[in-house]
Amino acid sequence: MELTYLTTDELSSRIKYDSRTIRERLKDSVLLEGIHYIRPFGGRKILFIWEKIEEDMSVCAQHTFAIPMANGGVCHG
Repeated sequence: MELTYLTTDELSSRIKYDSRTIRERLKDSVLLEGIHYIRPFGGRKILFIWEKIEEDMSVCAQHTFAIPMANGGVCHG
């Protein structure tokens, strides 16, 4: 399976969230390092993994009430 890596700006245009919101509110709370994004070569640059984000967005959309958990799972109330 080939993965699609996106910059913050590219992800922003796909999910219709501001880049700043992604960096300050979603990263490390909803979008987790090693699952939803990587830091290639140990640097500062972040690349988001589109397939993982899309998969998690569709799973959460199926549940009417779900609280995202730190380990990547969800609590169903």
